[in-house]
Amino acid sequence: MPVRVEPDRTFRQALAAADRPLAGMWVCSGSPLVAELCAGAGLDWLLIDAEHSPNGLESILAQLQAVRGYPVQAVVRPPVNDTVLLKQYLDLGVQDLLIPMVNSAAEAKAAVAAVRYPPHGVRGVGSALARASRWNRIPDYLARAAETISVTVQIETEAAVAAVEEILAVDGVDAIFLGPSDLAASMGLLGQQEHPKVRAAVEHCLTAAQTAGKPAGVNAFNEDTARSYMDAGASFVLVGADVALLARGTEALADKFIPRAPDGGAPPSY
Repeated sequence: MPVRVEPDRTFRQALAAADRPLAGMWVCSGSPLVAELCAGAGLDWLLIDAEHSPNGLESILAQLQAVRGYPVQAVVRPPVNDTVLLKQYLDLGVQDLLIPMVNSAAEAKAAVAAVRYPPHGVRGVGSALARASRWNRIPDYLARAAETISVTVQIETEAAVAAVEEILAVDGVDAIFLGPSDLAASMGLLGQQEHPKVRAAVEHCLTAAQTAGKPAGVNAFNEDTARSYMDAGASFVLVGADVALLARGTEALADKFIPRAPDGGAPPSY
């Protein structure tokens, strides 16, 4: 007899059960080993990124398998809001999606439709072939699939901020996530995530989410900023990234042992 399998809880369920904001980090290396290292750190959630990171279907699958044994929620960001790509992610067993660059209610509805089977959506049916259903070892997967998936959409442009109430009202959008970097760029403030206008736009969206009764998250590597957004109502925050921690950590190690030239660079040693 095959092993009976039940789906993992969704990010939607984790947020609903939380009594504090959930702290997470980006996993951008593409390495299952690094993902597993991060999974055991004690954080609440990981964002496995494929928009700005070297991740394809195979590496995402390997990372999902690597982190599954740890008490951490794995959210995956695809590179684009595309029906075919989202179908592939779901069939891999991705249960929690963060969809980038959602600028309107219509785009949010398209994301929701992509994760639901007909007649409620357009997801292609291939559960017998897919890890999502554990190859049909999850009982009644087709009927239950929608409840095993969460959809978070990313608000990261002025247009999205202007439409945030309509986006939040879309049935099937479980949460929104604010991206201050792209938001700043869209406002003509490239690289100025801490600019008062950017902060105000983020806080406007946090308030809109509270009014709509849906969770909102934000990216904030600066600790003071992260805590400020939590105080303003953020339910989940990304507070670091594997590649950034490795970059800064190795630089700090080098600074301890490598003498610096007067111009600040390392003197040649070979």
